[in-house]
Order: sequence, then C-alpha cells, then structure tokens
Amino acid sequence: MKVVIFGATGKTGSHLVSQALKQGHHVTAYVRTLSSINNEHPHLKIVVGNVVDLPKLKEAITGADACISVLGGNSLRHPSPDIVDGINCIVHVMEQANVLRFIYMSSIGAGESRDYLPQPLRFMLTDIVLRVPLADHNTNEKRIMDSKLRWTIIRPGGLTNKGITANLKFGSEKTALKGSVRISRANVAAFILYQLNREEFVNKAVWLYE
Repeated sequence: MKVVIFGATGKTGSHLVSQALKQGHHVTAYVRTLSSINNEHPHLKIVVGNVVDLPKLKEAITGADACISVLGGNSLRHPSPDIVDGINCIVHVMEQANVLRFIYMSSIGAGESRDYLPQPLRFMLTDIVLRVPLADHNTNEKRIMDSKLRWTIIRPGGLTNKGITANLKFGSEKTALKGSVRISRANVAAFILYQLNREEFVNKAVWLYE
C-alpha cells in the first residue's frame, strides 16, 4: 500500500515509518526539512514542504492509497494554527486527488471522549493541562468528519515510550475509561497501520489505551 505520513519525524511518526516499511508499505514521509529523516530505504520517498503548501501536498498525496496524520503541536499553552490550517489543506487535497482513506491521531479527551474520563481527571486534563491542544484536535476532528473522506480518528491515552504490547483496549462506543489510560507510541503506530485495510472503524472515532 502507498501511504503518506504527516508528522513522520515525530516520536509517534518515527514508529509509523519504521513499522510501515517493515510491513512492506511504500511510504511517503512529508517533512519540513530533508535532514530530519533518513531516506536510505528503497520504499521510502521524502517530500519536503510546509503543510499548507498545496502544490507540495498534491505531489505527496496524488496516487497514494491512504494518508496518516500524527501531527501535533509543541506547546500545551499555545495553539497550533499552522497544524489546523495544515489539516484543512490535507483534507482539501485528498478530496481533490480522490485519495479518500485518512487516519488522524487525536487524543482521549477530544470530542465526546471528554465525557468518558472520570473526575477529577476529566477536569484536570481537558479543562487545564490539555485544554489548548484538545481545542486544536476538536477543530481538526470536525473538519475531517465534515469531509468526503473515509476517515478514522484515533484517540489514544497518554503516550509513553514503551514497546509494543498485547491486549489493547479500544472501541468507538461510549464507555467509562478506567486506570491510567496510557499507551505506548509503538502500540499507537501498530494500531493505526492495522486499520488501513479494515472497515470496522471507518467514519468513527476510536478510544485507545493499554
């Protein structure tokens, strides 16, 4: 499968790239600078550009089978309007290029999943600690949900640097989340790639944790 990955050089994106290549996918990594990623793999293509650069996005997306975004801001206090604008541009170009499969990594606490968290964790995370990034995710989720794409929104719990494990907890139904609600970036990447050819969560938002 030909897959475009946005956020390929981030902590989750690096897992996505390496796992996708090991699975035999042809990966296009969309990056800001060429020096930020090793491009020696024969199935890895690099496209350098800004996420609001429509010609570069068209170059990366045209002919792909699916796109994955694990883009995220670098601040808990400041919004990321460039990423919000970028998701809007990515969706627009995907629709124009008729590349319809899109998987977007959001976060538990976004959308209706806010109500799945117990108090006082719900208040601490969604109203204080993650208030700004969740606002960006909410904007991006709405844009994606209103699109013509065959989307899946992944809402993982708190991200860790542990390895891949079994027995993940996930679903799209209303639930009451319990425990620490954490998950490794490696597990998130593996779950995202597993969804590429599956229909179970098309046009659904999925909570995910260990």
